[in-house]
Amino acid sequence: MKRIFIVAIAAAALASCNNASENKAETTEKQTAAVATGNAYTVDSTSSVEWTGIAATGNHNGTFKIKEGTLNVSDSGLTGGIFQIDIVSINNKDYANDAEKKGKLEGHLKSPDFFDAAKYPTAKFEITSIEKNTDTTKKEFTNIIKGNLTLKDSTKNISFPAKITADAKSVTASADFSIDRTLWGINYKGPNNPQDWVISKEVGIKLNISATKK
Repeated sequence: MKRIFIVAIAAAALASCNNASENKAETTEKQTAAVATGNAYTVDSTSSVEWTGIAATGNHNGTFKIKEGTLNVSDSGLTGGIFQIDIVSINNKDYANDAEKKGKLEGHLKSPDFFDAAKYPTAKFEITSIEKNTDTTKKEFTNIIKGNLTLKDSTKNISFPAKITADAKSVTASADFSIDRTLWGINYKGPNNPQDWVISKEVGIKLNISATKK
């Protein structure tokens, strides 16, 4: 009983102080991909996906590399795109000065307890629509991007604000939002296990995508 009480307190604390991102992505079922028009720009190897996880024992953050992808640009701007995320490349940054802890955490995240990287080595994001941002409280963002995010064997459509810049030679897209990991079946030891309750469902995501016309 004491253990359950402690877990409940920790879960409540997480719910009250979750700061993964102020922009929680709206999540719906999979949608039809956008018909990309214009020129295809190749996503650069410098592009990355940053992540932040929150637990009762402290926050963890790091990056994934982008494996490959393209963004399509016409005179009207970004029209579509698709890129793959290299799950095997997961890199923890808060343990950068402790090789043992860093290796253990990265191995744990790659295991079937979380991403199951051996079985699902890549994730995928494919744009389904792009709209202008009309929310005056978020003027730093130019657009609302919707796209299908595939993690493990699940695909959901997410919507989030982003800042997009494009010209004749390059295009960049940046965004800061959070997703509910459990909607993609990422649960530590199962969705009803008390050990999963002390890990926030919300995972912060920062996209830093750049692409160049070849």
